[in-house]
Amino acid sequence: MTDMNAPMQADSAMRRSLSAPRKVAPPYEQIKRYVMGHIADGTWKPGDAIPSETEFVKEFGVARMTVSRALRELTAERVLTRVQGSGTFVAPRDYESTVLDIRNIADEIASRGHRHAARVIALEASGWPTAIDELELDSGPVFHSAIIHMEDDEPIQFEDRYVNPRVFPHYLEQDFTLETPNVYMVRVAPIQRAEFRIYARKPDAQIRRHLAMDIGEPCLMLWRRTWVGDDVATAVQLWHPASRFHLAGAV
Repeated sequence: MTDMNAPMQADSAMRRSLSAPRKVAPPYEQIKRYVMGHIADGTWKPGDAIPSETEFVKEFGVARMTVSRALRELTAERVLTRVQGSGTFVAPRDYESTVLDIRNIADEIASRGHRHAARVIALEASGWPTAIDELELDSGPVFHSAIIHMEDDEPIQFEDRYVNPRVFPHYLEQDFTLETPNVYMVRVAPIQRAEFRIYARKPDAQIRRHLAMDIGEPCLMLWRRTWVGDDVATAVQLWHPASRFHLAGAV
């Protein structure tokens, strides 16, 4: 997700993209969203048993393997827990909140008694196919921002974010030196759910320069997508120098 030079698209292309029909999610993804929706609205609470695979097959009119995939992925994401011979249950809330808690980096830095500053590298429209696919849109452009977050003038995070213009149509008009994208998006349209992955990666030369890293120094990279309703709202990569950053939490 480092296409810094994606060209600005014409206004007419933007209007076409905003009016284009939405891509229909595959059946297993529809089942996942159904389960997440029932958990989010409190219908199914932590520890509650959810319907059996047979009941999902009847409800959605799909093959058992489709249901199995949906429940297997939700189990891997720690949203559900499956007990042999007993069924499938909503995972404990403590773990769920650990997974879905999305903290604002400016608040994290302030909590340490330090000063946050941001430098915007890119704020533009992009037609990058991978980003369009991750946002589950039929066509672009999408919005793109690249921001360096600093703690007491030392860079600690490179934020490379793609945003759904249907959810945040005024994203490109914001000043992200005054508030982070996280603060802006939560204020405009709070997320309903998220998925993420964490990797140990070597950054490319561009990211390495922005983070003032030595050649060969590894990064901790967090990839995350968030949803507002049925729309994928944003897809972001957060790159952190391993020598200056760590993830912590408690369950």
